[in-house]
Amino acid sequence: MGRAAVDLYGEQIGCPLEDISTFAKYLGGSPANTAVGVSRLGLKSAMLSRVGDEQLGRFVRAQLEREGVNADQVSTDPRRLTALVFLAVRDRNNFPHIFYRENCADMALAEGHIKPEFIASATGLLVSGTLLSQETTRRACHRAVSVASSAATRVILDIDYRPVLWGLAGAAQGESRFVSSTEVTAHFAPLLPACALIVGTEEEIHIVGGESDTLKALKNIRQQSSALIVLKRGAEGCVAFPGAIPAQVEDGIVSPGFAVEVFNVLGAGDAFMAGFLSCWLRNEPISECCRVANACGAIVVSRHGCAPAMATAEELKHFLEHGSTTPRLRDDDTLSHLHRTTTRRPRSSQLNVLAFDHRSQLERIAIENGASPDRIAPFKALVAKAFLNVSEGRRDTGVLLDEHYGEDVLPMLTGKGLWIARPVELPGSIPVDFEAGANVGLALRTWPAEHVVKCLIFYHPDDADELKAAQIARMSGLAAACHDTGHELLLEIIPPERDGNNAATLVRALTQLYDAGIRPDWWKLPPSTDPAVWRTLGALIDARDPYCQGMLVLGMEAPAETLDASFSAAASEPRCRGFAVGRTIFAEPAAAWFAGRATDADVIEQIARGYRELIALWDRAASTSESNQHSPKLEKGLVS
Repeated sequence: MGRAAVDLYGEQIGCPLEDISTFAKYLGGSPANTAVGVSRLGLKSAMLSRVGDEQLGRFVRAQLEREGVNADQVSTDPRRLTALVFLAVRDRNNFPHIFYRENCADMALAEGHIKPEFIASATGLLVSGTLLSQETTRRACHRAVSVASSAATRVILDIDYRPVLWGLAGAAQGESRFVSSTEVTAHFAPLLPACALIVGTEEEIHIVGGESDTLKALKNIRQQSSALIVLKRGAEGCVAFPGAIPAQVEDGIVSPGFAVEVFNVLGAGDAFMAGFLSCWLRNEPISECCRVANACGAIVVSRHGCAPAMATAEELKHFLEHGSTTPRLRDDDTLSHLHRTTTRRPRSSQLNVLAFDHRSQLERIAIENGASPDRIAPFKALVAKAFLNVSEGRRDTGVLLDEHYGEDVLPMLTGKGLWIARPVELPGSIPVDFEAGANVGLALRTWPAEHVVKCLIFYHPDDADELKAAQIARMSGLAAACHDTGHELLLEIIPPERDGNNAATLVRALTQLYDAGIRPDWWKLPPSTDPAVWRTLGALIDARDPYCQGMLVLGMEAPAETLDASFSAAASEPRCRGFAVGRTIFAEPAAAWFAGRATDADVIEQIARGYRELIALWDRAASTSESNQHSPKLEKGLVS
């Protein structure tokens, strides 16, 4: 319960906030960060807050929902704006930020927004100390805590003391963490008896305890509350006090921190809280709660951003079991891969992709039928209309579309929850080259985050070493650019025709790429009617990158009956998620339209019909495969 805002993080590191030139936009606000953190660690979390009736408010709500956080209690304020924070990473000790929170939506949370039955349904209610800084939110906080106490919902206090939000520091002092105030101390006091858990830094313990001596402050808090008190100590870890405060701080339950390089302390405390709650609300020992909390804080302190940096269960498990190859956790390839792949956008288990990213092929079809290439862009608009006719009401459809001829169509499809991939390769280039030039990463920064980067590579495992090295170097660079810009990567691998090309060739090609450290999110692979090929490829992916999204079958302009056989074989392998087919569907309508033999309506109808037919073929293959896998009559190894 509390702040839910938008963080605008400076992308330039090491300069004053006033010199930042570009910002990354993230979900922010300490309670919202923690809500995301506990959700990623497997708890069911909900957010109680308010957002503005504008684009940023919709962004906050969408990000919470994407992270699995229940946003039913996030109400919309028709008059106030969603709060903003501008932040910068100046150096390891300075993180200037400015809060834009004047009369903002989340600080208009009132008693009337508290739904007792919803709070009573929760195991715990986390309240942020910032709620106590204004009268309206203070009353709402006390109301929520009263409801929680009556319902046996455990009350958790994140002290979250920011002097600037209490009017005790100037706007430019957003990073200030302590200003002594008896008034602030007095506002915390009525809340303490109801708390089951109180978490804060030394400065925060000082403000709540009304003492600048940590031990005295702890004892003052203990006089008012029987809560478990957890003292966060940054790099030193934390100390927990479940009972009487001892003669020395170190006589509490001490849990050491992890030796990592600090990059950005902002959000580390929220991650600490998420880690602690993921264990404490499951009634695990305090020592384990502290260990997990310290690990979560260590992971986030090494990254850019707050909410997006929160650890997932998979990467936390790896970190606790194996540690890191480097104190600079953001440079640990395994941890980075785990974080990226376990925080992807959710996808349908099946994906039916209409591919019309073709450029050189459509240029050839247009010229052969007496039309100018200028007609390709209007044709792609017709294909998009056909796609939308089929995809309405479905969550398993997607497109492959280029910006060269599809520049006007891409905005029409973006933002609808569709799977969208765009090519970056220069058509026909060997070794692969990029349309945007060598610095493809700069081009990707202009793409919407939801767009998948698709790259076609003509790669054969028996190519000359020099050629393979060039191909791998460019794929590695592209993968790094995708990681840096937050885009998924789809690699389409087509081995050039030569003697001896077979299924084993494709398996060897993928093996070489995995050996080179290239782990795309998707593979797009030529069709095969042999189920063993898909099983072998699936086993390879399972062994080399179990977090891969899967494989898509490409069409290679094969007729529908040939693709039907390939779909039947591919659907037997769970790693094969669907198809990405284009010319099989649009080649004939395109030729007729460019030649003037078909109308716009004809093209839309024919392409929609062909697309539906392929979806039906895949659905039938997938359904048959699922039935066979559950049939007790089939012998192992005979599923097809």
